Amino acid sequence: MTEPHDGDPPPGLDLTTAEWGMWQAFRNGSTHDLRTSHPQRNDPSGPYAWGPERSVRARVVALLLLDGPPAQPGRVAALKLNGVHITGTLDLAGGNIEPYVELKNCRFEREVLLPEAQFTTLRLVGCALPRLEAARLRTEGDLHLPRCVVEHGIRLTDAHIGTDLLLNQLIVRRDRRGMSISADGLTVAQDFQADMIESYGELSLRGAQIGVSLSLRGSRLRNPYGRRALNAPQLTVERSLYLTAGGVSTYSSGSTPPYGTASTPTRGTRIQRFECEGGIRLDDGRIGDAIDFDQARFIMENDQELSLRRVQTPELRFLGERPQHGRVILSGARVVNLVDKSVSWPGPGGLTMAGFSYECLIPRGHFPLARRLEWVAAATPEYAPEPYEMLANTMRASGEDADAREVQLAKQRRRRETLPVAGKVWGYLQDWTVAYGYRPGRAAVWMAVLWAVGSVFFAHNRPEALKPDESPNWNATLYTLDLLIPVIDLGMDGYWRPDGAVQWASIVMILLGWVLATAVAAGASRLLRRQ
Repeated sequence: MTEPHDGDPPPGLDLTTAEWGMWQAFRNGSTHDLRTSHPQRNDPSGPYAWGPERSVRARVVALLLLDGPPAQPGRVAALKLNGVHITGTLDLAGGNIEPYVELKNCRFEREVLLPEAQFTTLRLVGCALPRLEAARLRTEGDLHLPRCVVEHGIRLTDAHIGTDLLLNQLIVRRDRRGMSISADGLTVAQDFQADMIESYGELSLRGAQIGVSLSLRGSRLRNPYGRRALNAPQLTVERSLYLTAGGVSTYSSGSTPPYGTASTPTRGTRIQRFECEGGIRLDDGRIGDAIDFDQARFIMENDQELSLRRVQTPELRFLGERPQHGRVILSGARVVNLVDKSVSWPGPGGLTMAGFSYECLIPRGHFPLARRLEWVAAATPEYAPEPYEMLANTMRASGEDADAREVQLAKQRRRRETLPVAGKVWGYLQDWTVAYGYRPGRAAVWMAVLWAVGSVFFAHNRPEALKPDESPNWNATLYTLDLLIPVIDLGMDGYWRPDGAVQWASIVMILLGWVLATAVAAGASRLLRRQ
């Protein structure tokens, strides 16, 4: 304004009745409500036209916010509109907006331009707008967009939100680049809540930093136009990331409920699961408390991924619905607690976890060791020892030594399939005899069986003595044991001359004794190395 503020609009502005009411409400800090008595006609996204009696020019709104009149004595100037049609382009780019701004159920004719603008708090509740352009926007307080409908995307690149960013029940469609929300480099000091939103396009949060929690409970992300529905590499969240089921009344502990969301909204309070149609990329993320996928549903094509490469978080809760297509990638991820269900993991070819480390397994529901081994096998179409070693170490650390031995045995059996024929034969012998050293008692059983069979055979088929006058008394049991035990001489084998079938039986006993002894030695060596 070129004249001193006296509360009157500048000459030549020619305010309409609706604009004059807005001007006075601004000075009083009251709400300028232009809704009708017909609720169906108050829907900003509805088909009904809003006439001049409900319309204000965007340039008048900008004038109020950037250089508005002083407040009435004892009042605080604020722009509060309800059910108003804002015509033209609202351009506040680079502006410093000090008044409080709260727009409810408003309809914008054209895009809203807020790049590099500064607000205290900005609340758009249940509004309809073609596009929100707000790169490098800064707010001291909240940015609220609950229940808004944005037809051509939102841009919040490098924006800085002083407290909470609340997008609950937002409906946003893609822009010309296929992006629904572009928020790379976004900084939110407290909570980022986007519960029950509908996103049609790519939601991009590359390098975003969230001071408390990021919640997408009950949201539906769909991007049939591109590869990813959620693209958030190098995301930092100080507390938890929720991609879980939820409803409008479900919020993280200690967080602020979404401003302007009624206790019984139009969608009701039905709980719905988080659903993502398209890939998700969370590579190199740092999540302070947990990543939660409880009841989540992932709908992917064969070439799409739920990628958690090199993610670091104390707890990963993989409790969603099993993906039917695509892949789950955990390569290089590091977690402390892995909370999971056997029915949540994809089958063979759908899981990759090379270099995935965890310290404690917390299964939900029935998850026996056999299914856990299938889980590892599904992640290793080609044999790799690391997933088996990780599982065995985790079992051993939790005191489940028997299960740890079963995992190591499964690893040796998988490795055997990669060996040449000779190695496979020797592997089968070790498996049948001592189970690669993980079941050493099996060797004693084999030895006892052979000893008993040999004793019975030689009792009925006594060999001839080499020197009858010097031979000891015949004892089939000791003779069989002397044949079976290599190296040690019990003084029976050298005094007799087997012939025919007896000779062949003796040779078989000697060979089997060496095989057993070698297998036991190999198993004992492996056992000592393990200890």
